[in-house]
Amino acid sequence: MTEKKTQVITINDKEYNADDLTNEQKLMVNHCTDLDRKMASAQFNLDQLRVGKDAFVNILTASLEATTKDEEVVN
Repeated sequence: MTEKKTQVITINDKEYNADDLTNEQKLMVNHCTDLDRKMASAQFNLDQLRVGKDAFVNILTASLEATTKDEEVVN
């Protein structure tokens, strides 16, 4: 015989048995869980975008500095 594990959900430092929640409450928990996942994914993407932008700024800065040095040599 398999024993059913009770899912415990913690909200504001208080634990709730998932089986005791109403269908509407379960839906809100699912929305919150999905939004947490989406926020983590968005943060991951933002981190990638920041690193990418920093790389392009560094490449641009190096290019501008090289151009300035080339112009100083010619003059």
